[in-house]
This record gives sequence, structure tokens and C-alpha cells, in this order.
Amino acid sequence: MKTKLLKLKNGFLTLVISFAISSNLNSQITVFDVISGSPNHSSLAAAINTANLTGALQDVNATYTVFAPDNNAFDNLALQLGTNISGLLALPNLSEILLYHVLDVSVDAASVTNGLIAQPLNNANTIKLTKTSTGSVYANHAMVNAADLQADNGIVHSIEKVILSDETVVDIAIDNGFSTLATAVITAELLPALTDPFSTFTVFAPDNNSFDQLAVDLGTDLNGILALPNLTDILLYHVLDASVDAASVSNGLVAQPLSTTNTIKMTKTQSGMVYANQAKVVTPDLTSSNGIVHTLDAVILPNETVVDIAIDNNFTALTTAVITAELLPVLTKPLGSFTVFAPTDNAFNDLASSLNTDINGILNLPNLSEILLYHTVAGTVMSSDLVSGPVTTIEGTEIFVDLSSGVVINDANVTTPDINADNGVVHVIDKVLLSQFASIETINEDTDIRIYPNPASSFIDINLDAKKYSKLFIINPEGKIIIKHDLKSDQTRIDVKNLIHGSYLIKVMGDSGEKAKKIFISNK
Repeated sequence: MKTKLLKLKNGFLTLVISFAISSNLNSQITVFDVISGSPNHSSLAAAINTANLTGALQDVNATYTVFAPDNNAFDNLALQLGTNISGLLALPNLSEILLYHVLDVSVDAASVTNGLIAQPLNNANTIKLTKTSTGSVYANHAMVNAADLQADNGIVHSIEKVILSDETVVDIAIDNGFSTLATAVITAELLPALTDPFSTFTVFAPDNNSFDQLAVDLGTDLNGILALPNLTDILLYHVLDASVDAASVSNGLVAQPLSTTNTIKMTKTQSGMVYANQAKVVTPDLTSSNGIVHTLDAVILPNETVVDIAIDNNFTALTTAVITAELLPVLTKPLGSFTVFAPTDNAFNDLASSLNTDINGILNLPNLSEILLYHTVAGTVMSSDLVSGPVTTIEGTEIFVDLSSGVVINDANVTTPDINADNGVVHVIDKVLLSQFASIETINEDTDIRIYPNPASSFIDINLDAKKYSKLFIINPEGKIIIKHDLKSDQTRIDVKNLIHGSYLIKVMGDSGEKAKKIFISNK
């Protein structure tokens, strides 16, 4: 009887202990309890139940951080997808969407650092976290509107939007090793904007070397770039709010980025190369769910350039000529320094009349580029700095300044001097300037050689018919051949980084005879 009583007592004790443990477990609050107990998160609770994730989130032996979209977030998602809450609950990837909101560690708001990348239970993508200078926390594009809701198996942060695991333009930058650009975007607190899965962007993405070069040009380092007071404006200047692939770019397209400080001037050369201002598109059309990325070989800046002066002052003929001659990449260099003598529209009309043609005829001149570069001098030369005498142009030959009666360049009067730009100065003139080699007698000389860019600093691309020409020579102003090259294809790239600043002659020879064109090397 004693033994039975002992067994009974042991059985009673066991029952008591089991009940105590069970009661303790039942008293624990889980992340699901936090969610289901909130009237503002009933849609999320319903989604969790529908996806059969309730049991997982009630696991007291697990540890979670849940970014919990509120009811408005689900309503907005339904609106964006053209459905309703029932439609959301019927999504085939509902479970994946929900698991993208869950981390398997506990992360409170104080532990979030700006730019922290977190891996959720759905490994289709990472969550990019932002912590602003004012302390706001974002998961991708969704702001945390109630942080640190504690549970015994983790923590819940209420968010204002549903986040999706779609690949974004930010992922393209990260995945392709654009670490400096990514760091700049994080520093400028632009992750929430660019990770929005329902926005559409075109991003011109400078590579790491581009930021390194900008730092050198500004006499600083990458930390100095990240500390620029206009960093946000610079980055937004690289982003359009529409998807524009390379095939859709037309020569001279003027695009308005998210920065309203300036526009981007697009060039598409006859050989198919695309430029945004001075920066060449190296790799086009990297696509994501919220837009497209084109990689660049330079950082573009929203500085006002001499091209903007021409556009803003309605120099239509000059602007069209610069676009046609594919000189936008030269004259939009934001840290360059140019003096441009800018002919008016009437000046171009007068030239067309003297050649018995029209503006289209002027734009089709084979040496249009040389004519325009003859109007451009390296450096910023204000009218008060001019002296009478010859001045060498970027084209390589000289203009002549006469100050005896006003300011006269060759036979053209300066009618409006000293229109300042960030990369130089513009002086308005009443005639188109013609150099000796671009005189009326030789202006219609034909050539089937195309050289780009001209001026050049690193390389030149030469397009010609290799069946006609077999050898190429670059000749310096003293008449010495400094580069020889055998032509084996229609497109040839020549390295000119080691050539000194100045004008050169490119001569090609072959069964069809010989042809020559002038180029200018802008190395300092």
C-alpha cells in the first residue's frame, strides 16, 4: 500500500510537474501571438494561417525577427496587383513572400546599422536595411512604424509596406561588384527609394574606377566623395524614373533624371556606342524587376556646362550641330574647361546661304566636327583675358583675336561675352568661324574615315573600310610618324594615352589611295 501510495504520489507529482511545464509554455508569447493580437495586422495573421506558417512562428524554441506589414500595407499591395485581400491569400508564392519578412535571429531596432544586409528565411534575396540620420529604420522600401514588439521567441517590427524578394537595381549594383556606388547609395539613404519593387528606374551606374577617378579629380579620396554635401543630388542625377534600354536611346536625347538640377544629354554614335554626358556606357541593359542598369566609365555630375548654355539660350543650330557631330561627350565634361565661341542661328543660316545649301546641308558636312572644334579653346578665357593675336583651338589650328574695335574673332564679332558655365565660358559671335583647312573651297571634301572621340585622351576608335586601306599612320605637328598600325578590320582602337597635348594627322593608305584627318589629343 505504501508502494502504491508512493506510486500514486509519484504519479501525482509527475502530473503536477507536467501541468506546470505546460502552463509555463502556454504563458509564453510568440511572434505569432504578437501579430494575431494586433488589430492592425489581421491581414498578416490571415496570410500566415493560409500559408500554414502559424506553427513555425509559434515555436518557442526558435528565434525570429518578423517585419510585419500592417493592414494598410496589404491593402496597398492588393491595389498595386489589381486584386483584393482574397487574391493575395491565393497567391501561389504567398509562403515565400511571408518568409521573406522573417529572420532567424532577433534583431532589435537599436542593432540595425545603415546598410545592413540581412538574409531572411526565404533565400531568394536579402533584405537591405536603412537607418537614417534621424533614427528611422527601413526594410528595403518599407519604413518601420512600430519597432521592438517583444515576444518570447523573438521580436516584431511593424512595417508600412509589404516587401518582396524581387531583384532590384540595387541588387544589380551589389551583384556586379559596384561596391563604391552601393556604399554611396547607402550613405545617401537612398536604399528605400531604389528597392521599391513597384517603381521603374533606369540607373547609369559608374564603376569603382569611375569613383576613384572622380576622387583624384576633386583632390580627395572615397571618404571625401561620400562626405560631399550634394552626394544625394549626384546619385539621383544618375537615375531616370522610366526604363530606357540602349536600343531606345537616340542621339541627342535629353533625359530628365530624378535630380532636377540638370538634364542628361545622351549620345548614340553611328557605330552604336552610347554616352550619358561624357560617360561611356560600358555594359548596357542589365535588367531587374524594377528597371534597367547601364554601367558607366565615369561619374556624371549635374554641373551646368557650355552645352547647357547653348541649349538654355536657344542656340538651336549650334546645339543640333554639336549633337550631329557627336561632340556632346567632349563638351559635357563637368570638370573640363572650355571657351566656346558660339555662332547664333542667323550665323549658321548665313553660312548655309554662302554655300548654296540649308541647315541640313551644314549638318551633313563631312568635316562638321572640325568646324565646331575650331570654335573651342581649351581653358576658360574671359573676354577681359583675351589679347590680340593667334589662339590655338582644340581643332588644332588658330583663330585670330582682334581687340582694336570691340572683340573680333577672325571676321566674327563677339556680340555677347562671358556667359559662364561650370566647365567654361561662352562668347556669342555673329558668324561661323572657318579655319584654313575648313575653308569654303575644301569644306565639301568627302572622307570615309570616322574617328571617335575627337578630341581624345585615352584612345581613338577608327571606322573605315579595311578592304580599301591597309596601313595607318599618326603624324605629329613636326611631320614625324609616331604610330604605325596595320589595319586588319573595319574597326580599330588606338591607344593615345602617351601622346602629348596637341593636334595630329591620321593618314591611312591602301589600294584606294590615301586619306587624312586631323585629330586633337587633349592629354595634359
